[in-house]
Amino acid sequence: MKTAHDLVSAAKEKITEVSLAQAEDACRKADIVIDVREPAEYAAGHIAGALSVPRGVLEFKVNDLPAIKGADTNILVYCKTSGRAALAAQSLEVLGYKQVVSIAGGFEAWIEAGKPTVRPHDGVDFG
Repeated sequence: MKTAHDLVSAAKEKITEVSLAQAEDACRKADIVIDVREPAEYAAGHIAGALSVPRGVLEFKVNDLPAIKGADTNILVYCKTSGRAALAAQSLEVLGYKQVVSIAGGFEAWIEAGKPTVRPHDGVDFG
């Protein structure tokens, strides 16, 4: 029987992860940045400009997002440590999106590197 870790490991073999050093540039180049963490995690802080679309509903909502213009939309996904983002990236690729990347190490690595974050209720930059 497989574990969630097994699924994440298999997904990471198939997707593209950008290093933390490349992450800010990847965010700027993305047509859309999607935070697949839960709403409370997003509310506690997220990458500026990221949209909250929890992993559990991503496949159902992605096509309705205004920034999604088709298979060639440049999509960046992230989560807390990169597991959910890897699964999300793999799902988006199965749906037919061709330019999907996730951030290696996720939001925790982003914070540890001192990169800027915001909270939706106040828009304050914590970087």
